[in-house]
Amino acid sequence: MKRSFDLIVIGAGSGGLAAAKKAASYGASVAIIEGDLVGGTCVIRGCVPKKLLVCGSSLSESLLSAPSYGFDFDNLQIKSERLLANVRQEVKRLNELHEAFLSKANVQLFKGWGEFRNSNCIAIKNRKNGETLNELYGERILLAVGGRPKRPSIEGASLGWTSDDMFILKSLPNKIIIVGAGYIACEFACILQGLGVEVTQIVRGERILRGFDLELSSSLTEAMLNKGINIIFGENLSSIKGTPGSLIIKTNTGKELESNGLLFATGREPFLEGLQLEKVGIEIFENKIKVDSENKTNISNIFAIGDVTDRINLTPVAIDEGRKFADRNYGKSDRKVNYDFVPYAVFSQPEIASVGITEEKAIQSVGKDNIKVYRSIFRPLSKSLPKTGSKCILKLIVNKNNNKVLGCHMIGDNASEIIQMASISLMLGAKKSDFDNTMALHPTIAEEFVTMR
Repeated sequence: MKRSFDLIVIGAGSGGLAAAKKAASYGASVAIIEGDLVGGTCVIRGCVPKKLLVCGSSLSESLLSAPSYGFDFDNLQIKSERLLANVRQEVKRLNELHEAFLSKANVQLFKGWGEFRNSNCIAIKNRKNGETLNELYGERILLAVGGRPKRPSIEGASLGWTSDDMFILKSLPNKIIIVGAGYIACEFACILQGLGVEVTQIVRGERILRGFDLELSSSLTEAMLNKGINIIFGENLSSIKGTPGSLIIKTNTGKELESNGLLFATGREPFLEGLQLEKVGIEIFENKIKVDSENKTNISNIFAIGDVTDRINLTPVAIDEGRKFADRNYGKSDRKVNYDFVPYAVFSQPEIASVGITEEKAIQSVGKDNIKVYRSIFRPLSKSLPKTGSKCILKLIVNKNNNKVLGCHMIGDNASEIIQMASISLMLGAKKSDFDNTMALHPTIAEEFVTMR
């Protein structure tokens, strides 16, 4: 078995897989090391299984609206055990598919956990018993190990779940407390409520989704409350006691809550444990690997991409970083990743999606007098008969000085699909007049973006 390679990739997530396959396509000899399932956070315990749960959960609202369209369903039941099992089966299929793709691309997969011996040598370890399984030598080494959920340092924290745990549950609790205000917390709050779980969300600050457009996050708060999700603002957890399935949660203000489970959705951090980065002197800042514009660390032959760096922590960004790394080092392209106008979404119910800067950031960077905000607020046609559900909000943030669209934001049905296409326009420097001159497609939600006046 080959032991020396042009490139060793540590981490078979989205970024690592993209880099490895692209480099191999240029004729490089490539090894990839993974101690977990191939596919990374996104495929195994992130974007993909989460979106499958979103799809399942959102059906409840559709079924509740069905009578207004003439359908009559009796004795509807949610079998969450079946949904969770089906999601795990799909994840297993995708893992096997990604392994097959590596083989087809002539990338050699090594199972185990990588750690540095020196700047060109990686040992592959079995972390259960400490055994060294292999030692590989590489001209270049790419770190693409991704991130993992953070767990707070409070009494009884081990009794709580993280997002990783949610995908291996055999069944769902009757009651759950979710701690956090970010997109993972809000997404799981909506997912679990839609699957019949009683949800309480504890938020340290006074709003959810800090950094997102305030008008949209406020609208989502209202929608979640209307669904029956209990959101407690201005609270911190102080302790968790009890046994799995029967927890007593105390907050800093003395509140005491009972629950069958607790989810910590309090952020993520780079998964640097066990890499032995100190052996080669790789520079770290705030627990992230420092890289330059070409993803190179302070060690000339070692690179890093994705969530271990200080860039945007999104799957498509990691994939593009991986491919551009391979293009520069093994192909004939010197192109770099364009971090402008990266679209992002919260798969809550309803969805939020954005590209460009928010109204609040536009005021800070351009000045309130130099921007104009266009918005459309309406009940979508799909909700006109049942007369339930939240309204859609569509917003354009425009620079009055040059008429350029600085941001495009939406909450409502299919927001992520619509914003993905809108991001093309913003990447090309579209002006508000370009939106105005685009013919509307009627009747759709997206047409509102080209009919705002």
